[in-house]
Amino acid sequence: MNDSVNLTGLARQIVDAGLLDEKKTQDAVLQAKRNQTSLVSWLVQNKLVKSLPLMELASAQFGVIYLDLNAVNPDVFPKELISEKLARQHRVLPLYKRGSKLYVAVSDPSSYQALKDIQFSTGMTIEQLLVEDEKLGRAIDKLYESATGGLDGMDDAELDSLSLEQTEAKGPSQGDEIDETPVVRFVNKMLLDAIKGGSSDLHFEPYEKIYRVRFRTDGVLHEVAKPPVQLRDRISARLKIMASMDISERRKPQDGRIKLKVTANKSIDFRVNTLPTLWGEKIVMRILDSSSVKMGIDMLGYEEDQKQLYLEALHQPHGLILVTGPTGSGKTVSLYTGLSILNMVDVNISTVEDPVEINLEGVNQVNVNPKQGMDFTTALRAFLRQDPDVIMVGEIRDLETAEIAIKAAQTGHLVMSTLHTNSAAETLNRLRNMGVASFNLATSLTLIIAQRLARKLCSCKQEIVVPDEALLHEGFTHEQIGTFKVYEAKGCENCNAGYKGRVGIYEVVKTTPELQRIIMADGNSMEISAQMRKDGFNSLRTSGLLKVVQGITSLAEVNRVTKD
Repeated sequence: MNDSVNLTGLARQIVDAGLLDEKKTQDAVLQAKRNQTSLVSWLVQNKLVKSLPLMELASAQFGVIYLDLNAVNPDVFPKELISEKLARQHRVLPLYKRGSKLYVAVSDPSSYQALKDIQFSTGMTIEQLLVEDEKLGRAIDKLYESATGGLDGMDDAELDSLSLEQTEAKGPSQGDEIDETPVVRFVNKMLLDAIKGGSSDLHFEPYEKIYRVRFRTDGVLHEVAKPPVQLRDRISARLKIMASMDISERRKPQDGRIKLKVTANKSIDFRVNTLPTLWGEKIVMRILDSSSVKMGIDMLGYEEDQKQLYLEALHQPHGLILVTGPTGSGKTVSLYTGLSILNMVDVNISTVEDPVEINLEGVNQVNVNPKQGMDFTTALRAFLRQDPDVIMVGEIRDLETAEIAIKAAQTGHLVMSTLHTNSAAETLNRLRNMGVASFNLATSLTLIIAQRLARKLCSCKQEIVVPDEALLHEGFTHEQIGTFKVYEAKGCENCNAGYKGRVGIYEVVKTTPELQRIIMADGNSMEISAQMRKDGFNSLRTSGLLKVVQGITSLAEVNRVTKD
C-alpha cells in the first residue's frame, strides 16, 4: 500500500496550522477515502484533532460561518422539514428558515451530496452553518429521539411496547403468567439500562433465596437489581421467548438471539445463553454492538507504530495474523476492524466463527455447527475452493485447524485468527505444543497482536504524587520520570467508580528475520521475548505504562490488566 499522498487544500492547512503532523494527516486522508467518508468527518469522528480549531480552519477554507450550537434554542428547530432518516444519514440539523431558504447545521461543509439531497427533499435553498461534530450529534439525538421515545426518556407504556424483530418461540404458547406486564417491563428496563450504561453482558442469576441481575460494564461485573425470587421462572421464560428458545426445555443449555428495536433507526442485537443451575436457569446475554467495528483503527488505542504494523500486515497478499488474549480482551473488535478495512468490492472475504457475533455486509460469514458437520476445519477446506483472498478463523483450537490455516497462509491467502494466550511469545509456544512445525510457523506467521482492555479514566480524575523510586519499580524509565502526571480514579455521577469506557493495550510483534531464526531453532519463550524487545516491540506492560504517561488510565488499572 502506498502511504504517501500529496496534501492540498484543507489537509495541507491542517498540517500548516499544527493540528496534526504530515504523516498522520496523510494516513487520515487515506483512511477517509478507504471508508468512503470525508476528511473532516474522519478527523472529528475519530477525535484525531480538537474540534474547535478544526471547525475554525474549515470555516475559513469553505467560507462557511461557524456557529456555537449551544447558543441556539432547540425548541425552534423546524424538525418537520427534514426527516430523521435524512438528518442522520447526512448528519445535518435544521436550524431555522427564512422565506424559501433553510439554514442547516453541519460539521462537514464538503458534503455536497447532502446539500443536494436536502434541497431536493425540501424544495428550499440550503444555507450551511458550521458546528462542532460532537454537539451536532447530541442535538440530532435530542431533537428526533424526543419524538420516537429515545433511550433516556422511555415511560412505562414505551417499556411495555418495545419492538422485537424475531421469529416466534418454540414450545407451548406463552400464557398470561409469562406476559404479565411487570415482568415484561422489568426485562425491557434491564435491557435498556444495559445499553444506556455501555455494558457488554447481562447476567440473570437464580439462587435459593435471592435472584439477582448483574451487568458487566467496562470489564467489571456489578449488581444492578434484586427482583423477588418468586419471579425467576417468569423472567427466564420471558427472556427465552424473546430469544426464540424452547420454553419447555429447562434441563439443557440453549442458545438464542434477540434483536431489539429501541428507536425508529436503531436496533441492538443480544446473544443469549441459558444454563440449568441448582435453583433455576441462569441466563447470560452479550450485547453485540456493530458500531464498535465502525470506529476505525485510530479509536482502538494502538500506538502509532503499532497501528502501522497492523495496517502493513493487513495489506500483505498473504500471511497469518494472530490476535491473542483472554476472553473479553477485545480480540473480536480488532479482527473485525481489520476485516472492515479490507472489505472492498475486489476482495473476497470468508469467515468461520463460533458463533458469528457481528454481521458485516460484503463478508461471507459461516457459523460453526458441529451437529451438522460444520466445524472449523470443514469450513476452511470449503473456503479454499471458494477463490478466497482473506480468510478469518474465529479461533485456532487444534492442530488440524492450525495446519489448514498455515497452509492457506503459505499458498497466497491472508489468514486472520485468534488464540487464548497471554503474550506474543506464549502464542508461538502454544502453536508448537499443538504440533505445528517450527519451520511452518517461521515462514507463515506475519504478525502477532496480544492485547488487553483497560478502563479509561473519567474527566473527574485526580492527580496523585508517586515517588520516583516507586515509578522506577513499576517499570517507567529514568527519561520518563518528571515528564508526566499520574492520575487515579475519583468518581462522579457520569462514570463508574472513576472510569468511563475502555481502551486497548497492545503488544504488536512483526516476525523479523532474527525472530524467525529463533523460532526455527526452537527457542524458548524467554529467548523469543528477549528478541522481541531487542527488535523494538513494546511488551503489554510497556504499552500500558504509556497509557499512564498519556493520562488515559491509572497505574492501578494497568497493574490489574497486565499481571506478569
